[in-house]
Amino acid sequence: MASALRDLARDLGVSTRHQEWDGTVQDVPDSTLRAVLRALGADADSAEGIAAVRAEHERRPWTRTLPPVTVLREDLASTVPVHVDHGTAVSVQLRLEDGGLRRLEQGEDHTPPYDLDGTLRGRARFHLPSGLPLGWHRLVAETSDGAEEADLVVAPARLTAHEHLASRRAVGLQAQLYSVRSERSWGIGDLADLRDLAAITGARHGADFLLVNPLHASYPTPPTEPSPYLPVTRRFTSALYLRIEDVPELRDLPAHARQRIELLRREVAAGNRRTDRLERDGVLAAKLAALEELHAVPLTAARQALLDAYRAREGQGLEDFALWCALAERVHGTADEDLLHRLDESTVEQARRKLAGRIDFHVWTQWLLDEQLGAAQAAAREAGMRIGIMHDLAVGVEQHGADAWRLREVLAEGIGVGAPADQYNQQGQNWHQPPWHPERLREASYRPWRDMLRTLMRHAGALRIDHVLGLFRLWWIPEGHEASDGAYVAYDHEAMLGILALEAHRAGTIVVGEDLGTFEPWVRDHLVERGILGTSILWFEADDESEPLPAEDYRTLCMASVSTHDLPPAAGYLQGDHVALRHTLGLLERGLDEELDAAAAAREQVLAMLRAESLLADGTTSIEEQVIALHRHLARTPSLLLGVSLVDCVGERRIQNQPGTDEEHPNWRIPLADAALSPVTVDDLADHERTARLLAAVREELTRR
Repeated sequence: MASALRDLARDLGVSTRHQEWDGTVQDVPDSTLRAVLRALGADADSAEGIAAVRAEHERRPWTRTLPPVTVLREDLASTVPVHVDHGTAVSVQLRLEDGGLRRLEQGEDHTPPYDLDGTLRGRARFHLPSGLPLGWHRLVAETSDGAEEADLVVAPARLTAHEHLASRRAVGLQAQLYSVRSERSWGIGDLADLRDLAAITGARHGADFLLVNPLHASYPTPPTEPSPYLPVTRRFTSALYLRIEDVPELRDLPAHARQRIELLRREVAAGNRRTDRLERDGVLAAKLAALEELHAVPLTAARQALLDAYRAREGQGLEDFALWCALAERVHGTADEDLLHRLDESTVEQARRKLAGRIDFHVWTQWLLDEQLGAAQAAAREAGMRIGIMHDLAVGVEQHGADAWRLREVLAEGIGVGAPADQYNQQGQNWHQPPWHPERLREASYRPWRDMLRTLMRHAGALRIDHVLGLFRLWWIPEGHEASDGAYVAYDHEAMLGILALEAHRAGTIVVGEDLGTFEPWVRDHLVERGILGTSILWFEADDESEPLPAEDYRTLCMASVSTHDLPPAAGYLQGDHVALRHTLGLLERGLDEELDAAAAAREQVLAMLRAESLLADGTTSIEEQVIALHRHLARTPSLLLGVSLVDCVGERRIQNQPGTDEEHPNWRIPLADAALSPVTVDDLADHERTARLLAAVREELTRR
């Protein structure tokens, strides 16, 4: 029984053991394997159940003529299996995206016929030559019984959008947009602030890109989730980020309506000067009230045409998201919230008709956000940025959100995504996000993945993918289990990466994968082969002797930075803030003194390296000078992209997010401030002395290379 269970798990892509961060290997408990297999739709609670699942797994390919989707690299030849009744003649054509047709040649396949419920089924193979045009094509298999079709995706062998940076490496800023306000903000950093931040950092400080947190949508009404990495959808954008004054229809409102909107802004604008905590709920409520006023203004013929074009381009996914928003407005925060996931199809269609007006409102809001996203990218490029805005794709979505509802057919139930224990999160992490169901996503031809990427890349010079290793495997945690009690589930990374590469190629978007954590060595090599940049964090980079990695040994195809949003800014890290905070929150596995000593020793190793490189004078205690030296060190690496955190530019010490906590720490609610906790606005950055010193030092170091 135990052996059969583990054999089945491996057959279905579930790892039966994993390596811990300290190198030890752990077997996954049988109870965890059964729970994970159950989420995959496999009954593994008995020997009979296991046998039945294995039999179905074997027979399923024989029940269909063509596989649901084939993803092919343009430089590699392959074959596609075609199943028909034994002895039946079959021909296969490729209908190209542009309408052209190609007949495929049949090859040899000596697989014996398969008895499918009393009918013998045979397998033929047809050649897919290398050099096929990129795109989404259709395979058409014809027999005497008719024709069947399936998707064929031809992807580029390698992304090349980054190659124009080879002669001069790119330096950019990393910012949590919601935390960066101006005097014109509504208490939260928005897309106009993004536009202005890109213009200032590009034109004044020579930045090539601006990486921001995920801008994915949260709930359409308060209360709203503060974490940008726990959205209701990864495809569409939060109304929180809309700048009301930049909506063209504002000028057509009567004076009294414009005055009401100004009063709404004033009610929340006082938050622009707060440095203790951001309050999203009041801002969202005020912006929604303003949008209600604006939505009543008739669009001009030209504006209506643009809205119609946007609506047609985004298609059913946009309509379903808007419907979910309309439904969620009525039940969010009530006992009926879970009902959204149990509505039958007829009830949904009735709601679609009944709530047509609210659906229009939410579609219109997304269109306005799309316009402002485009304006931000245009401003970035006009300011001289070679890349522009780098958007961020979260790992997953909230369990009861829009994607969990509209994409429920391709998501696994009863499972949360997370990470096993590591040296920084010694109890593991559970992000409580439903993962893609590998087989169901394949059955859907990966179109939900494709559609999300297309929307995200529309106004992105680059896209950062959080936990890109999740395209290879994800840590599945069954409901009721501890974060450490999970198992890795594999995905078809060739298909996932192939579609990512195709959509990025078409959008001209650079892709950066956050490839930190536990992984098999070949994974990074594979990402490099496909032209996807990795991520190097200075504090994590070490050689085989656990010494800080010399600058020349960094990877070329990656984005290097000192820190991440899950660690304190450099000033805080240098002073051990991360250890003190984790101790206060009860997140340490070792004693405080032991952790402090270990952290101090690790920091001293890095500072000693900086002194050896003549980047830091002996006896220097200035935190600002140490931060500058850290960034000069990164400027000496061959890494193609160098990211400088905005918090490091202004001297902030507070950590934006402490993993393993919720309300115990004000995660994702810390406004941008300097070392004295004075607010720093977008406009301040134009001539902010500390920012200018740090970025000038980086540019100076780069010119020496």
